[in-house]
Amino acid sequence: MNFFIRTDASIKIGTGHMMRCLTLADKLSMRGADVVFITKEDEGNSIGLIEKKGFRLNRLPRSIDLAEDRELTKKILKDLSKCPDMLIIDHYDVDISCESLLREYVKMIMVIDDLADRRHDCDILLDQNYNTSDNRYNGLVPENCIQLLGPEYAILRSQFQKVRKNLRKRDGGVNRILVFMGGSDSKNVTSKALRAIHMLDRSDIATDVVIGNLNPYHDEIKTQTSQIPNTTCSHNVENMAELMASADLCIGAAGAATWERCCLGLPTITIILAENQKNISESLDNEGVLVNLGWYLNVTENIIKEAIEGLIINPQKMVSMSNISRTLADGDGVSRVVDTITSVVDNAKKHDFTLKTRAC
Repeated sequence: MNFFIRTDASIKIGTGHMMRCLTLADKLSMRGADVVFITKEDEGNSIGLIEKKGFRLNRLPRSIDLAEDRELTKKILKDLSKCPDMLIIDHYDVDISCESLLREYVKMIMVIDDLADRRHDCDILLDQNYNTSDNRYNGLVPENCIQLLGPEYAILRSQFQKVRKNLRKRDGGVNRILVFMGGSDSKNVTSKALRAIHMLDRSDIATDVVIGNLNPYHDEIKTQTSQIPNTTCSHNVENMAELMASADLCIGAAGAATWERCCLGLPTITIILAENQKNISESLDNEGVLVNLGWYLNVTENIIKEAIEGLIINPQKMVSMSNISRTLADGDGVSRVVDTITSVVDNAKKHDFTLKTRAC
């Protein structure tokens, strides 16, 4: 089986799309598949990480617009001697207009989305976010499209499932706080959260700060943490699951890390950094999974401080948040996704199945 993945990472969009695609690629590769990436050379790209993991890649120039992006991607696929079994797309700027154009050069298309705000031409649709509606993609994808919806399909690195198996029982106490606002945090909400923790004046509470690979405020945050007692700062860590497991409370963004925290039952105070995080933050707050403070511009240090204090004095709520969140994601979502992908591809080969393809 051979797969192409079209996704990007940058300071502007963060690393979430790329990280879940790399996790998916790792799992596909373990099943014997050949995986190739197509990605732009944007500022803050993760090309080095793709290469470090040993995947081949095709680079798209940083300066191109959407039309040029589409044409260059088409050329890459068109020039192949053999059609890929599947093109996997994880990109907010891609919709049916691009997918239909590329359909001729691949056997199947899978789309990873969580917005449900545009039409897609795909055979598999994955949306790993929590939503009470199972029909939100009706009319947006073909009727025969396989829809994988909900956190049970959350694509998490294997370390989270491993750590979950030996997870300690949380008692609701707050002795260690983790601050992680995603791979880029271009708004520097990390510094705001640290100021709030400093205002707590609780030297008995330890704080772990994790800075993502694309965070442009690295030096400022490192200096800031050195001035707060019992606080450590780490950059681009490899053991995020262990850090989450050892923490009692997290202050974080409502991005892809949401499902990592849920997998490990980590109670969380979330701050919305992007519009696409709004619905999930509000929904999970309503379900008692987390505490949502809202849009980052409206969240002050005092608001964060008061939210932390409110949870410190309410261990029952902390335990409840932990228990509810653990039911949403078990860490095995990537296996369910890959099982579906390989089953669909194998079935297509078995029945000599083609979809409007050229000589595929």
